[in-house]
Amino acid sequence: MPHRFSFLSRVAGHAPARTSSILKSQPPVSSRTEVLRYKRYAAFDADLDKDALIAARKWYESFDASQLPNGTTTYARSGGPGGQHVNKTETKAISVYPVKDILASIPPLLHPSLRLSQYYTAGNDSLTFQAQTHRSRTANAEENRKKLVSEITQIYERKVPAETGSDKHAKYKEVSRAKRFHTSRLQEKKLNSAKKQSRRGGDD
Repeated sequence: MPHRFSFLSRVAGHAPARTSSILKSQPPVSSRTEVLRYKRYAAFDADLDKDALIAARKWYESFDASQLPNGTTTYARSGGPGGQHVNKTETKAISVYPVKDILASIPPLLHPSLRLSQYYTAGNDSLTFQAQTHRSRTANAEENRKKLVSEITQIYERKVPAETGSDKHAKYKEVSRAKRFHTSRLQEKKLNSAKKQSRRGGDD
């Protein structure tokens, strides 16, 4: 029995200390909430190379379709509905753009995403586009070109986060300051209320 009581006393004596140390190490709920909300206002490029981001954004500002390679386009007979003209003439355009040529035309930050594109063909290491909606082979080739430009633009938008404006930083600071003030006011009111209740209990 003495051993049992000594064991319980040791547990009772040390468990609260460990619990209190764990609780002290964790940030308050309000602080965690502020951290999560800050992510909405902070830039998402914290872990990215700043120089690479600057270079990519500068490239995008002056980006033009003419900067991309011409690639090679072949034509074939279109399938599906469209009448006899579609089935008898080679209007379907198949445009192939080698990755090595595209890499030379876009910033390094976008390079890893290029071979992850849905249009990537591993067999010839290229982006391949097909178009057959138009009756003109020239129009279909131009459609493939538009698809290439759209894909490069989407890769840029996915890879390069938008810059966080100074107004958003200021807004976050203002919101955080107001929340801290509101929290401190609530704590002060609770403390005063507890003091009043303790006084009333002491008078009784």
